[in-house]
Amino acid sequence: MIEKMKVVHIVAAQTQKTELLDALRALGIVHFAEKADADRGYLERFAALSRLITVLEEQGVSEVEAETLDDVKFKQLYDEVNACLERKKALEAELAAAVSACDTLAGWGSFSPAEIKELKAQGFELHFCRVDKKLLASLETDETVRFLRLAPVGKQQTVAILGTLPASCAAGEFIPPEKSLDEYRQEIADCERGLTECGAQLKAAAKHLPSFREQLLKTQNDADYSSVRNTSESEDGLVWLTGYLPVDEAERFKAAAAKEHWAWAMDDPAADDDKVPTKIKYTKVTRLIAPVFDILGTVPGYREYDISFWFLGFFTLFFAMIIGDAGYGCLFLLTAAALTVKSKKPSDAVQLLWVLSIATIVWGAMTGTWFGLEGAMDVPLLRSLVVPTFANYPEYFNVTTTQQQNSVMKFCFILGTVQLSLACVMNIRRKTREKDLSWVADLGWLCAICALYFVVLYLVIGEQVNLTPIAAVVLLGFVLVVCFGGMSPDKTFAQGLKAGLGNAFTVFLNTISAFGNIMSYIRLFAVGMASLAIAQSFNNMALGFKGPLVVVGILIMLVGHGLNIVMGLLSVVVHGVRLNLLEFSGQLGMEWTGTAYAPFKKLDKIRK
Repeated sequence: MIEKMKVVHIVAAQTQKTELLDALRALGIVHFAEKADADRGYLERFAALSRLITVLEEQGVSEVEAETLDDVKFKQLYDEVNACLERKKALEAELAAAVSACDTLAGWGSFSPAEIKELKAQGFELHFCRVDKKLLASLETDETVRFLRLAPVGKQQTVAILGTLPASCAAGEFIPPEKSLDEYRQEIADCERGLTECGAQLKAAAKHLPSFREQLLKTQNDADYSSVRNTSESEDGLVWLTGYLPVDEAERFKAAAAKEHWAWAMDDPAADDDKVPTKIKYTKVTRLIAPVFDILGTVPGYREYDISFWFLGFFTLFFAMIIGDAGYGCLFLLTAAALTVKSKKPSDAVQLLWVLSIATIVWGAMTGTWFGLEGAMDVPLLRSLVVPTFANYPEYFNVTTTQQQNSVMKFCFILGTVQLSLACVMNIRRKTREKDLSWVADLGWLCAICALYFVVLYLVIGEQVNLTPIAAVVLLGFVLVVCFGGMSPDKTFAQGLKAGLGNAFTVFLNTISAFGNIMSYIRLFAVGMASLAIAQSFNNMALGFKGPLVVVGILIMLVGHGLNIVMGLLSVVVHGVRLNLLEFSGQLGMEWTGTAYAPFKKLDKIRK
């Protein structure tokens, strides 16, 4: 559930500002919503350390530091690594320039630019040019031009012209570089040697990555501290801060305030306060879905719903239906078991993997899908686990393909109707407690959604239904939504009715959208069938290799099923998560615009 919060105002003497901040950080329960920027120095150091850590992690060296370096030793290492990176950058630029010069000079051969300069100083001005046959012929007939023919560069003729360069040759002139080809080659060798030294230095520094992370954490804590310090306001010898804390922590705060002699005021957040942070209190069950929320970065608003329990339940079922293969579920289960043995105390993510694996095995067994192999149905035990109307190989159970597909699609539509109806029931329950008359509009949506389910069956599956009463229920739901959708506790009935009637066209469009929302659950059937088809295709390809080529067949199966699993996991994110965050949450009216509760305290790990 989402914990109730209190807004608290804290006042202390200006001279006690540091003591106030230190005590608040030690208390670690007050969240400051609108913090000022941290001091620039901390932000720049954090960015620099993050960059260095990324570079050192790329070295692929095992971290063998016995203990973290103290500040003095770390500063020395920090300066050395920065200097190494600057040198590496300069060497790479120098190497690129030298390689480019070598490529240009390679066709002209090895010569000394210094000797050319010496000839120029003695009055012999030479110009080196590429010329075509026509231009070469014109030079040979021009008695005012003195030149020497040189070895060709590529497929072009070259000449060295003595004296003034004719205008016709200016475009093809070659300007000799400052260094010779041999000197550039030596420069390349020196740069490569220097880069090797830089690489060795970075690998040595990478062994001290724990110290870099420790300094990064320290810098982040310093930045947070300076941010809160800059947020505090002061006047007339007083300093004050405004923040939020969970109701359960109110007594702890009062005790700390009495001990530190702070003046304070505490109240419930205002109804229009959109800065209140969200703190979700998970149960042993619902905390399993927390890793998914962390990956998605989604946080419900303070006044929205905590749908952790429902998200977990539906997400598990959607995952199982999208992956759809009991064989893949067994692989996930083995992975979960290995991670559990390795960590001894499994994390929430590993426990979630256990749940998803078991659900996938159950669904795959019900549909008779084991690595997409039809031969699995020849095994009596596996065949006995199949629900005939859901079977992916219906011919083994005297069920037609059409019957099987219609059964699975109908199940998908039932899921959609149940989930969307649940959203309506949750809204009705909440609004009746708040004495918000708009709950009648949610009742109208509930009627419309249940009726639209039968319309979907009629249009998609071809199931015979009486459309007259269904249309009447949809119309009733539409009227209820239009008449009561604008109601709220702060409006009179007339004001609410006027607001609802003004949104009649929007409600009409939303009714069509509700029909589309139920239809969208067919994606569970479609993606599951696509996954099965891909698995069967790779199996058929692999079975085509006989004799010595069976190794190729095995390789095709491994690669094919591996690719299918990856695509299935991507589909879970695209489709399974979408149905919860868009269709279900949209019906609930959730916008997921909340701010996670992040109290001011000394962190023990880097906050992303």
